[in-house]
Amino acid sequence: MKNRMKCSIYCLLALTIGTFFHASCAIAPTHGLLYTNTNFPGEFNTNNDVLAKRYGTGCQSHYLGLVSIGDAAAGSIAKKHEIRRIATVDHSFTGILFPLYGKYCTIVGGD
Repeated sequence: MKNRMKCSIYCLLALTIGTFFHASCAIAPTHGLLYTNTNFPGEFNTNNDVLAKRYGTGCQSHYLGLVSIGDAAAGSIAKKHEIRRIATVDHSFTGILFPLYGKYCTIVGGD
């Protein structure tokens, strides 16, 4: 019984640690377990024929790694901020005690 309990605790610990490291790998180029605040580039108009005169931001937040709400889609941000042609799409991420809280934002620039 003692060995079974010890094995269960180790398995739960390994699963938790694995989740922390696996879940954070696709969010930002760099991240910290305690605190993260990064900005990083995304896509840009390769024709370079659109000026970024207007900007819009959309974010989504997650809590406890269980619930995620918000809209960070470039298309809906452009529509909401009346950006008809997109010049740049950049990103930012803020996380505190990941995955307890995180906020991922998309920044769209265009005209």
